[in-house]
Amino acid sequence: MSLDVTGQRTPTALIVGASRGLGHAMAAEFLGRGWDVVGTVRDTSARTPLHDLADRAEGRVAVEHLDVNEPDHLAPLHERLAERQLDLLFVNAGTTNNEWTPIGTVATEDFVEVMITNALGPMRVIEALEDLVSPTGLIGAMSSGQGSITNNTTAGREVYRGSKAALNMFMRSFAVRQAATQRGFALLAPGWIRTELGGPDAPFTVEESVPLLVDVLLSQLGTPGLAYLDRSGRTVPW
Repeated sequence: MSLDVTGQRTPTALIVGASRGLGHAMAAEFLGRGWDVVGTVRDTSARTPLHDLADRAEGRVAVEHLDVNEPDHLAPLHERLAERQLDLLFVNAGTTNNEWTPIGTVATEDFVEVMITNALGPMRVIEALEDLVSPTGLIGAMSSGQGSITNNTTAGREVYRGSKAALNMFMRSFAVRQAATQRGFALLAPGWIRTELGGPDAPFTVEESVPLLVDVLLSQLGTPGLAYLDRSGRTVPW
């Protein structure tokens, strides 16, 4: 725990999947807004932008190891973070494949890969670490507008869409189980952003998107219940 210049406890965010791209940019944005940050990386042998951020942050950014597809990583991470109180736990995880393959012809191993990374893995992280989050804190995950069943009018990316819809449902169940608490829960639909996952043709940059996404998350602090929101804070239909 660290204190700000007024002697107040500095809020802490855990960003799961922060080695590069959106996750790294979100870690940097929270740091710039006065938060302490814990960010996770999958590969401990590789130097990442998150490591560079930690080097510049004078002890306010910690780098931890976690692969959301490896449940055995969760207990050791929980033990390492046991002395921290988190104000935000946000899971940024995503992969895709078979973008234009009809779901009935997708290989089983490809289906399982996307579903574990995008839906089961994030929920395992949330279930395992939620007790580290303040009773009035926020727990969230990176969803997608393509996880909206209502808004699916074009098809395509069927495995990815299904995985994000599954994540939304699992997060809804989790929030219902915590309905008596004062915690907030958020699913973000960030829009099509120029990342490794989004590709070079996406209309939005990381730099313009991340401040908006962080604004949306901060707007949900202290607001109990689950919200499914886009980059502007508008509700996305389930």
